[in-house]
Amino acid sequence: TDAIFESVSGFTTTGATVIPSVELLPHSILYHRQQIQWIGGMGVIVLAVAVLPLLGIGGMQLYKAESSNIAQYEKLTPRIAQTARALWFVYFLLTLLCALGYWAAGMTLFDAVGHAFSTVATGGFSTHDASLGFYDSVLVEGVAIIFMLAGGVNFAIHFMALRKQTSHPYTSVPEVRAFFQIFVLGVVLVTAGLFLADAYSGLESALRHGVFQVASILTSTGFTTAVFSEWPGYVPLVLVTLSFIGGCVGSTAGGIKVVRVLLLKRIAVRELFHLAHPQAVSTITLGHDDVPEKVLNTVKGFFILYLLTVLTLSTAMMGAGLDFESAFGAVLSTVNLLGPGMGEVASSFASVNAGVKWLAVFGMLVGRLEIFTLLILFLPSFWRH
Repeated sequence: TDAIFESVSGFTTTGATVIPSVELLPHSILYHRQQIQWIGGMGVIVLAVAVLPLLGIGGMQLYKAESSNIAQYEKLTPRIAQTARALWFVYFLLTLLCALGYWAAGMTLFDAVGHAFSTVATGGFSTHDASLGFYDSVLVEGVAIIFMLAGGVNFAIHFMALRKQTSHPYTSVPEVRAFFQIFVLGVVLVTAGLFLADAYSGLESALRHGVFQVASILTSTGFTTAVFSEWPGYVPLVLVTLSFIGGCVGSTAGGIKVVRVLLLKRIAVRELFHLAHPQAVSTITLGHDDVPEKVLNTVKGFFILYLLTVLTLSTAMMGAGLDFESAFGAVLSTVNLLGPGMGEVASSFASVNAGVKWLAVFGMLVGRLEIFTLLILFLPSFWRH
């Protein structure tokens, strides 16, 4: 059970662990934990898509299962194999730059490579029990923030920016703009909460912890410098909300995804508008394009299934023996691919029973596969056709 939990946590880039002290593990196991997150980050399916066409097997259907049909730059090149290889090139380049950044910031080469794997994959596994708090370094945290945010952006956007040698894709895509606006708003709220509650000495220290933890939670990386569930006031609730939002579609982050949150907000505003103007006809746009009603219905269905999954798993976790805070924290940790939770699972799942761990495994899989891809397996009609 523990081996499966740890492996699924790695491949789904969740970062939750059942190991009480990772520092006691040999380097071979530590490297393996970091590497499986790197492989899982871009998705084993996308890796297969780069290989299957060479064997004469079509890969588009597999690629569709891993990605979202509302991503603006979903198909970057004429051939799906070229698309997958292009994404892997960007992924490898970011990993290399991240490793060099960590190394220059003072990490050993082994730790720099290992943490680069889990940073760009927004996974969160670390070679130290205290995560990045082990280093207590502003430089290390700065490198982590930059590459966690990079991991939270659609990798297709990185590819377009590299190919066109311009930053225009980062500013022209509504989802990416909204992602960074949410990040800034989260930093302001968390920093203000920590500063006003005197959780840390001075504004500078509060800002340091606020920026790092918001970047880590929003991108579902899960690196920690403190136990956020123990922070005062409204701060934990803000971070929980950010974990549900997650990163951009086509990124390695978890959560509902920013573009879906954008569309849900616009759907809600349109419904309010229709209440005031029942005869009005209005469309929802994303950028300069109208969003088809079919896509809007899919987004609403996804959101409903996401909430039902969270509620059902929370109930099941409580039935398996956890208190409410720990059960919700475990679901928060797994379905959002976050890693750290609340209550008994704030730092690890080492103390919970096997039933909770298997429920957590299901939560990680359903979160990584974006709800629909896994839950459709439970429909009898799917197997009949």
